[in-house]
Amino acid sequence: MSDSSLVPAGGFLQAESPRIVLASQSVTRRMLLEQAGLSVESRPVRVDEQSIRESAQAEGMAAGSCALLLAEMKATRVHAPGSVVVGGDQILACEGEWFEKPADRPAARAQLLRLRGRTHVLHTAVAVMREGQVIWRHVARPELTMRPFSERFLDAYLAAEGDAILSSVGAYRLEGAGIHLFDRVVGEHAAILGLPLLPLLGFLRQHGVILS
Repeated sequence: MSDSSLVPAGGFLQAESPRIVLASQSVTRRMLLEQAGLSVESRPVRVDEQSIRESAQAEGMAAGSCALLLAEMKATRVHAPGSVVVGGDQILACEGEWFEKPADRPAARAQLLRLRGRTHVLHTAVAVMREGQVIWRHVARPELTMRPFSERFLDAYLAAEGDAILSSVGAYRLEGAGIHLFDRVVGEHAAILGLPLLPLLGFLRQHGVILS
């Protein structure tokens, strides 16, 4: 049995309309929705995230507020009449410092060394838009505590994971070998991966997008 056979056919829990459009090229966010039995159309959007984050920090904006701003901006980039558009974003913050996806493995190593032995927060935002208006927004804040791992472990971890970690803001895949980095994890697993799924499903259910 292949892994794909374990994923239910999309759409069986949905109403016939409206469609769900994901304003993201994130494979993980789409996977989370599809594994929940939803049929989703992904539309990648372009937003100058780095400039927005730098401006937000300069203005003293909270990490969660910035993540929500980015999620809303992504949703507004999609023109999909009659559909609900879902935008998402995630910012990792640790003791006032914001982290971005590492550019390469040396950057990932340096980032993980800064996070080692500390607790960080993943500000995971989602915004839903319909007919040009934001109709719902939410920010989840899972907390993750990294253990004081050795540099020998870190080098072995980086060699095993390879470039896969470069797509993660934390330089780890919690669903994979990244779980070995942690002593403690508090929060919804889906929100850690990039989408506060339970609150989002609750909203879609209340508004008739999926079956109640």
